[in-house]
Amino acid sequence: MCLGVPGRVIEIHDNLALVDFFGVSRQVRLELVDEPVAPGDYILNHVGFAIRRIPERDIEGTLAMYRQLLHEAETDLMAADVQGELKGTRT
Repeated sequence: MCLGVPGRVIEIHDNLALVDFFGVSRQVRLELVDEPVAPGDYILNHVGFAIRRIPERDIEGTLAMYRQLLHEAETDLMAADVQGELKGTRT
């Protein structure tokens, strides 16, 4: 299963954004995102591409769900996938 991971945009240079994923910074391509993003916005990243800007009203709920997944990573397959995505961002 492949999951997107939410992150906060730190800075943008052309079509490349530096994004913070729970303390891990990674560059993400912006060509596929569904609407313009700015520093401070949250995006959903999938394999190095922002695929969606997370609406402000959904940010807290989305982050809470991912925090729960990360907390349960040892016993839940979906949480293990999220952990794997985050580990894959460390270069």
